[in-house]
Amino acid sequence: MAVPKKPVKKKPSPKKKARVAKRTERKTARKTKRAERNAPTRKKSAGNYAKVKKGKGTGKKAGGGMTAKGVAKYRKDNPGSKLKTAVTTPPSKLKKGSKAAKRRKAFCARSKSWKSERGLAARRKWNC
Repeated sequence: MAVPKKPVKKKPSPKKKARVAKRTERKTARKTKRAERNAPTRKKSAGNYAKVKKGKGTGKKAGGGMTAKGVAKYRKDNPGSKLKTAVTTPPSKLKKGSKAAKRRKAFCARSKSWKSERGLAARRKWNC
């Protein structure tokens, strides 16, 4: 019975070595450039995301979510944001198929699995 041979590892070609070296050189140059400008990291895991000061939400007791004032502040701090307040109109008063009705329906579908006190308060506010 023939024993299978182990595959022989090829040595990288000089061209590939040069490409890899160039790539690592570019990466390090980018990192040093960022360090020189004192630019912060953009990772959300490092806590870099748009923050809104406390006190602009209605809290879990009042129904969760943000007030119109809080949304206005967020939109001012984050130009181009499309954040909107909750659709609090009762479903019976909404026209079927209107933008607001569609937003409400989408939110209710998306938040079905929310079980926390805050999530349930938000769902109450949206009339889910």
